Order: sequence, then structure tokens, then C-alpha cells
Amino acid sequence: MSPPARERVRHALVGAGARAEMFVRALALDHADTAELVALADVNQARMDAHNRWLAELGHPPVPTYRAADFTAMLDRERVDVVLVTSVDVTHDEYVTAALRAGCDVVTEKPMTVDAPRCRRILDAVAETGGKVTVAFNYRYNPLHEQVRRLLADGAVGEVGSVHFEWLLDVRHGADYFRRWHRDKTTSGGLLVHKASHHFDLVNWWLDARPVEVHAAGRLFFYGESGRRHGYARDYDRAHGSPAAADDPFALRLAEHPRLRELYLDAEAEDGYQRDRNVFAPGVTIEDDLAVLARYSTGATMTYHLTAYAPWEGYRVMVNGSRGRLELDVTESDHVSPAGAGALKGAALHGDEAAVEHGTARLTLRPFWAPPVDVPVDSWTRQGHGGADARMTRVLLGGEPDPLGRAATAYDGALALLTGLAANRSLDTGAPVRVADLLTLP
Repeated sequence: MSPPARERVRHALVGAGARAEMFVRALALDHADTAELVALADVNQARMDAHNRWLAELGHPPVPTYRAADFTAMLDRERVDVVLVTSVDVTHDEYVTAALRAGCDVVTEKPMTVDAPRCRRILDAVAETGGKVTVAFNYRYNPLHEQVRRLLADGAVGEVGSVHFEWLLDVRHGADYFRRWHRDKTTSGGLLVHKASHHFDLVNWWLDARPVEVHAAGRLFFYGESGRRHGYARDYDRAHGSPAAADDPFALRLAEHPRLRELYLDAEAEDGYQRDRNVFAPGVTIEDDLAVLARYSTGATMTYHLTAYAPWEGYRVMVNGSRGRLELDVTESDHVSPAGAGALKGAALHGDEAAVEHGTARLTLRPFWAPPVDVPVDSWTRQGHGGADARMTRVLLGGEPDPLGRAATAYDGALALLTGLAANRSLDTGAPVRVADLLTLP
């Protein structure tokens, strides 16, 4: 007699923007044997309708849609097991806590939330309900980053003394944070929370440590009204329908990208949200050039720099230890091609990738008194965050074993968030900030 079929885990998703597509596709195609998508919730019906049209293209039946105000009713009516939260960052805590109290587990996009009070509410709800929150830190699943974790855990450089971490966002990817809701620090927490939480989490995970004290400096140097000083400013508010944006390499051309057009341009009538703001328009409250010095519970330090206006995209990580040094050097795109300037990172240009942009990856171990060793990186790819997205959904949706402990908990999410929040506080005060003064963790 064959064993009974395993019941699939019922997932609902709240926040039907572009980031939701990765989860929707994974549920519909890659992990349909273990998981199913049973409902969508959003503030905008047109966006949910777009996802249902794409589900139909994949051969998946449409799923029920709910207004965000009916979120808790959806959880009950659709008998939801797990909620996927891909909404605007400032709303994460609302959906995470409601789902936990309804008896659901949660997978939430990073950052877990945007400030200490909201973080406290999530941690309290986890303690109160015993529910499970997983933060989708997909960079943990990048095979390069897994190799770093293994090497450091195996003592390849001995005791870690310091980390230097430089992240470069090119003028296509970096600019995109200044076109949309991320440009407002109250909704995104700024790049030290929204973007750098990825990187701060990696350091916490690699070192098996927690941040203790953070000092930061930064400014809005390139985007916003600084663009006029640098000679890049154009006089328009949003790109669509604006003659002044026609020759602007920083303008996002929504009408030329079918997915973006459906999700945003065609959905504007419902909520007025504009996805293609001028990156040099007034109203930007986040920074684009940021430096951080952090001290960890192990005594190690990290120097970190984020540049959001670079000519190429990638990152460098150097780990110094008592037995040597480990260096990771990744070029995700060696330049931004003219054809790709008005698109998004990784977006197809009329069905084809901009092949003129190249990427490389190198991981080097430099022991004391011995030649450097190039560590093989054969499994690395430029697609899907270095192959991390597909590996992450195999664990979170497909039930794949996770011996490296890549699935980040609410506690992990809080630690990554607190590095960014302490850095933001330091930007305001000009002084070092003790993480424990923002939020007490066990």
C-alpha cells in the first residue's frame, strides 16, 4: 500500500507588488507538491488581478483576493497555515502580529520592520503565541555566502578580529530606491535598514555574534536635490508622460516593461501610487552614501560602506583573523549598459538580458606563511541574487533540510534591524549608539 499523500501547506500572501512574484511563482510551479497559494491580500485590487493573470499563464487557477483591511478574515476563511508578507516595510509588523495571533506561521520579507517599537511588537507576539517567524534573508542562501560561513566556522582564519564590507549599488539599482516609497525613511527605515539589513545579517551569521555598539556617518550626496549640483537634474516629477524624462538615463520607463506596467502604471487609478518618481525630485529623506563602524559581542569590529550611485554593482568582504584572511570579491554587473539604464536590475529588455554587462566572483583564502588559495565558486550565478532565491524557496516552501541554519528567525531579524537602527540614531546624534539602548534582547 502506498503512503497517503502529504497535505500541502496553505499559504496566503499580503503585499502584491513586484517582490511577491518570486514567492507566487515558486508556489505555483517549483513547490506545488508541498505548498499551495490559497489567497492574496493587498490595498490595490489591480495588482492582485495582475498576479492572478500571471498565475493563469502558469496553468494555475486564480486565487481569492482580499482587501488588506480584510486580512484577518482571509486567514480564517481560507484556512491559512503560513502568511507571506511582502508589503511596504512599515506595515510588516501589522500583518506579522495579526497572522501569529490567528495561529499562522509567517515568512516576511526583509527588513522584518523599520523601528524598535514595531520590532518589540513582533517579538512579543512570537513569545505570546509560540508562532514561528522566518525572515527572508535570501543572501544567506547564496552559495558563496554559505562557503564563507563554513570556512569561518571551520577556523580557516582562526579567531576573527575584524571585517571590512563594501557594497556598491550601481546607478540603475541604486536609483530605484529613490523613485518609490523607499525614498521616505518613515516607510523604509532608509538604506541602512531596508538594504543593509541583508549585509548586517550576514555578518551576524558568519561571526555567530550580535552587534553591541554602532557609530555611523552618511549623507544624501547624489540623489534628491543634490542632482542639480552634479548636473543630472531634470524638471519633472514622474517619468511617465513627461517630455523632460525622455533622455534621462535615471528615468524608469514603466510602459516599456509589461510586468511593471500591469503592477503599477495600470494600478495607479486605485491608490495614486507612482512607481517612477524623478530620483532628483525634492522630498527624499534617506541617504545614499553611508559608513558604519560596528563592534560585536565577540570583540570583532566591522567597517561597512554602502554607496548607492556606483558605476558598477557588487561587493567586497574581507575577514581578518588570527590565522589569515578571507576575501570575497563579487562583481554582479561590471557597468550599466545604455540599453539597461531605464530598466531595473535583472529586468528583461524586450525579452533578452543585457548580455554586455558581465559579472565575476572570487573567494580567496590567504593563510599566514603560505600562498593564497582560490576557493572554487562553481555554483555561483548572476541570476536570482547569486542563485539564492531558488535555494531559499526550496527551504522555506519545499521543506528542504537546512543544516547550515540559513532560515533566519525573528531574533535574527531583530539583530540585523538593530544594527541599522543604531546606525540611523548615530547619524542623528553624531555619537556611538549602544544597541541595548534601543531594544533589550535576551
